[in-house]
Amino acid sequence: MKEIKLQASQEAAPEASGTKKRKIHMQYRPDQKGTSLSILGYGCMRFTKRYGKIIYEKAEKEVMLAIRHGVNYFDTAYIYPGSEECLGRILAENHCREQVHIATKLPHYLIKSREALEKCFQEQLKRLQTDYIDYYLMHMLTDIATWERLKDLGIQEWIAEKLENRQIRNIGFSYHGNSDMFCRLVDAYPWNFCQIQYNYYDEHTQAGRTGLQYAASKGLAVIIMEPLRGGRLVNLLPQDAQKKIQDTGRTPAEISFRWLWDQPEVTVVLSGMNSRSMVKENIISAGKARADMLTSEDFRLIEQVKKSINENMKIPCTGCGYCMPCPHGVDIPACFRSYNLQYTENKFQGLREYFMCTTMKKNPCNASLCKKCGKCERHCPQGLPIRENLELVKKEMENPIYKIARQVRHFIRL
Repeated sequence: MKEIKLQASQEAAPEASGTKKRKIHMQYRPDQKGTSLSILGYGCMRFTKRYGKIIYEKAEKEVMLAIRHGVNYFDTAYIYPGSEECLGRILAENHCREQVHIATKLPHYLIKSREALEKCFQEQLKRLQTDYIDYYLMHMLTDIATWERLKDLGIQEWIAEKLENRQIRNIGFSYHGNSDMFCRLVDAYPWNFCQIQYNYYDEHTQAGRTGLQYAASKGLAVIIMEPLRGGRLVNLLPQDAQKKIQDTGRTPAEISFRWLWDQPEVTVVLSGMNSRSMVKENIISAGKARADMLTSEDFRLIEQVKKSINENMKIPCTGCGYCMPCPHGVDIPACFRSYNLQYTENKFQGLREYFMCTTMKKNPCNASLCKKCGKCERHCPQGLPIRENLELVKKEMENPIYKIARQVRHFIRL
């Protein structure tokens, strides 16, 4: 595996005004081209809103606090309402565009032509008040078939043109799905970076550790989203898990971030920060972080926390993938994970995960594709009644809301 070199800042970032000055050294890791990126990235999807509109003054204070402490990677997207405009205004009014790296995403699922592709990109430049994007992603690139569709639209030639004129500095993709398809997408194009959902609970689901290490071995910078599963690894932990973490003197967020930064293949961890206290806490955690610093006690604690979460699971699937591939195209681990999320988190999150990971694809892999052949059950090390459980998933997850969303998806892709 390619060696991942780590870097650390040489200068202390200034403390926020009104507080006692303290030296906080932001840590940096290099991307594919050697550019130093802060290990803590700012996810701009969760700027605080009032009546559906981002509170600009609040977001500005939080973003500028992060920048003063060395955060230099800011992630947004075309479909995050108001986010690109807000970030662009903050950077322009504070004259700090050149101090940071902007990452934003192409909503390829809305693009039907080469002309529409260029129009969308130019709108993003206007929103962000810039003439170039540092890190540009195919948003939720789900499978090879989707990439082939984009190739038919001329996406490769368009990317080459943008890289040549430096309107795009690095090209990548974000992903939700299993590790096998992720690795195939990594090999489908000479990407500079990728973005995956990854945290200690998703260690062996979605792209997972397998995908992380594969991408890093190919030289890609790896950006991590959902390090706290949308805050659920902080706010929705079982009480006994919270008590175990509290006894260590750390916070649930710190434990989650430290687990990620312990892995040298991780380049940047995004956090959707929407308070000054959250920015400060995460910066302090980043300042302490090093690769390979977790102890055996730390890993033991994390396994205990995962065990507490799993006790609420209805289908005891470990996500090992021995049941795969399904000859009829069902993504069995994704189906079970989504079903379990209804009980470990909430019904909306379960349905959202199910739709994104099994249905938001050119070739869906949802539970209703099961033909009950039984091949999967012969390979399951847990001895699970997979066919019976897939029927449960189908009955509960493919409800009227799901069916409406699927019709909308079909209409968009026409």
